[in-house]
Amino acid sequence: MPILRLDKVSLSFGLKPLLHDAALQIRKGERVCLLGRNGEGKSSLLQLITRQIAPDGGEVWVRPGARVASLAQEVSPASDVSVRDVVMSGFGAGAPAQSAHAYKQSAHAQSAHHGGHEDWQADMQVDQVISRLQLDADAAMSALSGGWRRRVMLGRALVAMPDLLLLDEPTNHLDIEAITWLEEMMLEFEGALLFISHDRAFVRRLATRIVELDRGQLRVWPGNYDAYVVQKRAALEVEAKHAALFDKKLAQEEVWIRQGVEARRTRNEGRVRALKQLRIQRSERRERIGQVEIRVQDAAPSGKLVFEATHVTQRFSEAPVIADFSVRIMRGDRIGIIGPNGCGKTTLIKLLVGELEPTAGEIRRGTGLLPAYFDQQREQLDAAASIMDNVTGGSGDTVTIDGQPRHVSGYLRDFLFPPERLHAPVSMLSGGERNRLLLARLFARPSNLLVMDEPTNDLDVETLELLEEMVANYAGTLLLVSHDRAFLDNVVTSTLVFEGRGQVNEYVGGYSDWLRQRRGADALAPAAQGAAAAPAAVAPDAAETTRARPKARRLSYKDQRELDAMPERIQRLEAEQLQLQADIADPALFQSGDERGAHALQRLTSLTAELETAYARWDALESLSAGGDARSGD
Repeated sequence: MPILRLDKVSLSFGLKPLLHDAALQIRKGERVCLLGRNGEGKSSLLQLITRQIAPDGGEVWVRPGARVASLAQEVSPASDVSVRDVVMSGFGAGAPAQSAHAYKQSAHAQSAHHGGHEDWQADMQVDQVISRLQLDADAAMSALSGGWRRRVMLGRALVAMPDLLLLDEPTNHLDIEAITWLEEMMLEFEGALLFISHDRAFVRRLATRIVELDRGQLRVWPGNYDAYVVQKRAALEVEAKHAALFDKKLAQEEVWIRQGVEARRTRNEGRVRALKQLRIQRSERRERIGQVEIRVQDAAPSGKLVFEATHVTQRFSEAPVIADFSVRIMRGDRIGIIGPNGCGKTTLIKLLVGELEPTAGEIRRGTGLLPAYFDQQREQLDAAASIMDNVTGGSGDTVTIDGQPRHVSGYLRDFLFPPERLHAPVSMLSGGERNRLLLARLFARPSNLLVMDEPTNDLDVETLELLEEMVANYAGTLLLVSHDRAFLDNVVTSTLVFEGRGQVNEYVGGYSDWLRQRRGADALAPAAQGAAAAPAAVAPDAAETTRARPKARRLSYKDQRELDAMPERIQRLEAEQLQLQADIADPALFQSGDERGAHALQRLTSLTAELETAYARWDALESLSAGGDARSGD
């Protein structure tokens, strides 16, 4: 029996239809990801389920007695309410956000409602959730960062042990460690989960099913996210072919009817009625929202050296935020910056670009730098000013693109802002629209240094992938702060990682490359500890050398054979993966009616996991081999 069922649900805001005869069922244990373009109505769908809004038609059915909890997209406002009161209010929560006064009233109402055994049980559940989320029960919400306030609101949603949990962009404002923790928690969640997310790594790990809201329809895609991407591409190709054939037939019939005399002479009334029906079908066809046109203006190249930091330390109190940090960044480097919220990532950027002077050490900056800055809080946008004025600076109705004047209306249309909205204030925009506007403002000016602080929040997957492609092909230098693991993997050439106590270390590659290098170091740790624990009667200088270069065990014969065979094995798996991707891209595979398509998708999913395991094992074996070779050379 399903927990949730939508039956022919329709919803419109003004003249804009969001849902039309939408249908969906969700059962216990499912983890369903809801995808769709910005503005398609995903958050409105969650509000229908929580009864915050009512549908124009159809039925939203929730199993009687089922508990529903939700986490809204926007972070709860800072207030003087304690963390414990906010979590406690989840027992009677109706809406996902309340005022400070309402939180207190709700928490006190729950305390008054529960008595004796129930009161004790509720307190115990609150304590368990607070402990598991590592929250400070007595802290005021105003004292917490956006990421920690989001954890509190998640605790509020979880405390009543809901049967159906709704999450709207849960990874926004969370660092990678918190996102990983949330993934583990949701994998253990026993109820049904419906979540909206554009974090592809998060969706890949959690979703058991993909549901897409596209032009008012809910379409269910079987399998995981990677299977959805392949099937969606094939479906769009088929849709485009069908639309082209339909339009061709309509054009032919329009030519026929305009001949007039022949149509009246043959009195083919059936053909006339068919043409009228074709016209109706064409008028009712909803086109897909256009793609954002992202193009950056390149400035003259900067000097070859962009930044050089030498033994830089930055303190704001006794403990350093950054300690003895050295790095050299050259023109064309794409640097990812990774670390927990509050560790000092923004401070590092400010030091490099010259907004802060280091407590100790030296920073050299290259010549001819023209930076463009994307700030996480969107503070560069004037909420009271219009969309157009935020791009032009209020100085007319044109922008200069590649040295040529262009009307701002046409330029903003590239970022999906229609002309009739140009005079609307920024305060009326959604989070995704504000991010698109900030990108439009950013790329209206030439640059050779791109500094981006969390640019992916609130962007839909298609815009995210276009931004990803643009950044990867950027001719200048990139400094990127992001918690989006897939974006980091696909864009950066090296990473600067905050690893505690002010230590910032550089690694080659993206997030996954850093993880593999860290796992390789972890694999060597037991051998290093064993070498350090063994007594040795050596001179002091030799002892220092031994500690600096811990002894690693040699590879066994079996391990060496596995290492030798690993490149061929990975090459074979990758060849099979490429062939499967080509097969799945052919729509005919899914039109045959047999199980070949499903088997191909299943094998592609298992291949991805096999390849990840093989790469991790290869790194570990190579690390051990390098350690053994180093010992042999002593």
